Amino acid sequence: MHFYLDPGGSLTGSIRVPGDKSMSHRAIMLGSIAEGCTTVSGFLEGEDALATLSAFREMGVKITDPQSGRLTIDGVGLRGLEPPTRVMDVGNSGTSIRLMAGLLAGQSFDSILTGDESLLRRPMARVITPLSQMGALISSHEGCPPLEIQGGRALRGTHYDMPVASAQVKSSVILAGLFADGRTSVTEPAPTRDHTERMLNGFGYTVDRDQGVISLEGGGSLEGTDIDIPADISSAAFFLVGASIAPGSDLTLEHVGINPTRDGVITILRAMGADIEILNERQVGGEPVADLRVRHAPLKGIEIPVEAVPLAIDELPAVLIAAACAEGVTILRRAEELRVKESDRIASMAEGLSQLGIENTVQPDGIEVVGGDLSGGVITTHHDHRIAMSFSMAALRASDRIKVSDCAHVATSFPGFADLALQTGLRLEVAEE
Repeated sequence: MHFYLDPGGSLTGSIRVPGDKSMSHRAIMLGSIAEGCTTVSGFLEGEDALATLSAFREMGVKITDPQSGRLTIDGVGLRGLEPPTRVMDVGNSGTSIRLMAGLLAGQSFDSILTGDESLLRRPMARVITPLSQMGALISSHEGCPPLEIQGGRALRGTHYDMPVASAQVKSSVILAGLFADGRTSVTEPAPTRDHTERMLNGFGYTVDRDQGVISLEGGGSLEGTDIDIPADISSAAFFLVGASIAPGSDLTLEHVGINPTRDGVITILRAMGADIEILNERQVGGEPVADLRVRHAPLKGIEIPVEAVPLAIDELPAVLIAAACAEGVTILRRAEELRVKESDRIASMAEGLSQLGIENTVQPDGIEVVGGDLSGGVITTHHDHRIAMSFSMAALRASDRIKVSDCAHVATSFPGFADLALQTGLRLEVAEE
């Protein structure tokens, strides 16, 4: 599947992007190990979240089919999961495999987690190391999936100082801590998304947070609850950038989660001069939510604040499209985490920007982008959904047609992206070749 995009246009109207992917994963995981029924609305029916759903069904959890983002989970309790009868394939989802590694490390049965070609290249030592310190026994293929997790291990609470800010690593350790004897704590070097901690509290499980240290006692229980998942700011980010760079744009994104550990993209774009208005702020299920109105504005290059990087790690590819359209140089540093996503996103973005005539310089931990005039060209996505959607927005300021090749993976996080983009004014055609 390829996207063909004609140059120009603007983004207008009012839309709601799909539910938050991070929260959708966690809702399935925590609802499955809770006592009683959990109802979920706003669930993201993308391939990644559905892979998590399928895995927990494989372990005996009854989960209804999602209907317009709504589903129910009959939780089996902390110790009620059943041994899977086969290897659990989580597709392209790094969140699934890393968080489930922690959750499965404390089970009584053996399990194996695998994924697609892209996932099989992603590093897992970052979760294997702390889980092993807790007593888990996990085998990998040279530090990459498949992961073979031995059951029946007595986990012990421990403290782990994370060398790199990563919500997936933090969450994996916290989930293992549910099954550990004693107290488990994690120190993160910079704030990362805190959906796991918030959602555990929503299920009635106490998680303490104090000056960068997150901790809990093992052996408690979770109680089924109702969860309303807001629209995903990572999906909204493409439209925030698109409306910012395209003259004549005036777009409202409804019911977007603006968790302070996820709002870095708003901070960065506003620092570049973007006109983003936060409207109708409210709390939904313990998560801050708002409508975001964005209008075209001239952007300027900046040195992206290092403290904003972990708060916008998944949105940075879209931000680099904004940088390509800004006046001056944008400098991104301390973003080495981008190199171990679905693709090496620093290299992928640099390659695509060069294809469109944008000068850039790659650094080990980031990139410098010189704003300029975008040409047309052919973009290789490297099977990465965020690369595909980022370069789709570049067409709004391009001088010629852009082909974004191999876009099937967009469905992992944003089913219906093409239809919603067309509705707002992006000149996009989908072709299967």
